[in-house]
Amino acid sequence: MPRRPAKVTQADIARAIRAAKAAGAGEVTVDGEGVIRIALVAGAAPIKPTNDGNEIWTPSEALQRYLKSTESG
Repeated sequence: MPRRPAKVTQADIARAIRAAKAAGAGEVTVDGEGVIRIALVAGAAPIKPTNDGNEIWTPSEALQRYLKSTESG
């Protein structure tokens, strides 16, 4: 008998938890049917960005090495 596909994956749960933290949620639950519920707290404020949006992103040295090693041509 083949295995049935998962109703919810670990990646789905990780994304839900990250989104819940960003929204200031108090609880994340997953039921047996694979339904993910995020309970928001009434007085919770979302996390505010730490910069004013003018920051320029630069990749780390490790990421630069990886990107260079994967370049074709």
